[in-house]
Amino acid sequence: MALKNDDKRILLMLPYGSVGGMERLALTFYEYYRSLGYFVKAVKFIKLESDIINFGADELFLSLKDFSGMSPQGRYLFYIRAPLALRKMIKKYKVTHSIAFGDMANLFSSLTFTKEYKIGSVHALKSVELSSPTVFNKMIRFGFRSSYKNLDKLVCISKSIKEDLMVNCNYSFNNLQVIYNPHPIKKLIALSSEPIIDPQELELFQGETILFLGRLSVQKSPWHLIHAFNILAASRKDVRLLFIGDGDQQVMEYIKTLTAHLNIEIRVIFLGRRNNPYPYLKKVSCLALTSNYEGTPNVIVEAIALGTPVVTSFCTAGILELMSVDKALCYYNEGILETEAGIITPNFYEGTLDIPNSFENQPTDKERLFAKGLEAILDAGANGTSIMRKQDVLLKKFDLPTIAKQYLTTIN
Repeated sequence: MALKNDDKRILLMLPYGSVGGMERLALTFYEYYRSLGYFVKAVKFIKLESDIINFGADELFLSLKDFSGMSPQGRYLFYIRAPLALRKMIKKYKVTHSIAFGDMANLFSSLTFTKEYKIGSVHALKSVELSSPTVFNKMIRFGFRSSYKNLDKLVCISKSIKEDLMVNCNYSFNNLQVIYNPHPIKKLIALSSEPIIDPQELELFQGETILFLGRLSVQKSPWHLIHAFNILAASRKDVRLLFIGDGDQQVMEYIKTLTAHLNIEIRVIFLGRRNNPYPYLKKVSCLALTSNYEGTPNVIVEAIALGTPVVTSFCTAGILELMSVDKALCYYNEGILETEAGIITPNFYEGTLDIPNSFENQPTDKERLFAKGLEAILDAGANGTSIMRKQDVLLKKFDLPTIAKQYLTTIN
């Protein structure tokens, strides 16, 4: 099909092709913009054979080697060369709009010095995520004070993220706009109806099941979930905890060792990556997140769309923007916050982002509260009731056509 002069030519920039929230978001935009007839390319900074998110013939990449396989010098060279490589792609494909997903993409986009309409995006609380003094974090903070002025728009996926940038990160450029992440709700529902072929996996849903879905990382602090589950498992003999996703190898090794230490490894199942995790999300009793910090987790919206209640830590004020229609309608019940989509317990973050250095058996008070939240959700299900309310109202703010248009529209 011949392209008209005013057709949009879009370049999506993302670090990886794993099954994380930003990667799924990039794929959602890719498929939607393509459906409108736009020219769209997607560039992965790191392309791996294990990638779940792929863009077919429209996929570009900068490296076939992961950062973990690069020497420190090799990584620095990558940082220097990446903006130049992106600049060549933008010019080659006559890009009119670029959308960057996450810190690395934002920074590289801000340094290409090209003239397309540049859109960046922030998906987590930067004051927390950038708290450790690594070289990369220093680069991003430098961008906040300098090169991010080259972005025409920096999308914050919640009001709390925008406030955090302005108040806690000294961000001063006038290019911030709050836009929630879009979700193709009809597609999610269709994908959730696909069968689970493996009969052994189907058996996992015969009793009560709790699901973690996402990238296993220090940010997600899954050890808190395991400690809370251990409390729950003492009184509910048939409950299981499922993990879908992969991530930081050290984190994965720690939590697997922890489950063995607590003698619950038979009831904690690591399923690894799944190309389509939505049939699992639909079948489980609840979704559970014990993150130290988040932006507005995509998986929570996906759970709401599939009617699966959520138990999450208060990892950001943005969590209320997802799980409640009106904060005034939420209420506390013995230390936990009940919303229309599920339960929120206190934040686990206490100033450091590290893997624990021991296998402490005694749960913390916050882990006990999280276990209480899980129990409340499971009790409601066992009684034939559901905590979820006003599902349609909650989902209105994530309309894909509206949000996809907002991304490409100039800030007034």
